[in-house]
Amino acid sequence: MNILDKIVADKRKEVALKKELIPTSQLEASVLFERDCISLADKLRASNTGIIAEHKRRSPSKSVINQSLNVQDVAKGYEEAGVCGMSVLTDGKYFGGSLDDLILARAAVKMPLLRKEFIIDPYQLIEAKAFGADVILLIAAILSRDEIKMLSETAKNLGLDVLLEVHNEEELQKSIMPSLDMLGVNNRNLKTFDVSLDISKTLSEKIPNDFVKVSESGISNIEAIKELQPYGYKGFLIGENFMKTDNPGKSATAFIKELQ
Repeated sequence: MNILDKIVADKRKEVALKKELIPTSQLEASVLFERDCISLADKLRASNTGIIAEHKRRSPSKSVINQSLNVQDVAKGYEEAGVCGMSVLTDGKYFGGSLDDLILARAAVKMPLLRKEFIIDPYQLIEAKAFGADVILLIAAILSRDEIKMLSETAKNLGLDVLLEVHNEEELQKSIMPSLDMLGVNNRNLKTFDVSLDISKTLSEKIPNDFVKVSESGISNIEAIKELQPYGYKGFLIGENFMKTDNPGKSATAFIKELQ
């Protein structure tokens, strides 16, 4: 069983439990549920840097990244740095995140927030909206084509942007559909954890231009972005690079200045 299978098995149990505890009607009664979402795809299209900065405490591949920071401070720092949006990890067991992180970030900033989660059930989309997300992530590796269609259409009906993540051409081919806004290519091989920008380069020409192209994982320097921009990438998800510093906002500011 690879790490992804393990995470998904745990996630199914977690979601089943949550559904028993908190009915969707309670989530839909949240103040934030009525809020109009801000489109990350639009922000990326209009940007010449395209940085999506991440709040991530730990990960299965890196164990602890940064446990000491306050999510509101990180969010404010990122917004001041001029990032296009922020990705907030809400998985507790493997990444040390929670939905509280999402709602605290929402209270602190106006920019688009992506709920970074292993989404397998429409319940999690309602949850994302109720806790202030603007964008959700769908991972092709853990979903069938029918599930991608059902989840992405449900998300669009809720007013959320959809970022779909692929790791290879097979995942890309099964995923392309009009209910997606952004196609993200993850440069990390989930079986070996090796990272290579070649994955983004190879898949770029196979992604139709109606989708905003996003490159994820292993982007830790300006060179990587400059290398990928000619391939049509408008979004760059950066997690560990900023989070492993004492002041992620400050390092994001310096990074974006240099990139411009």
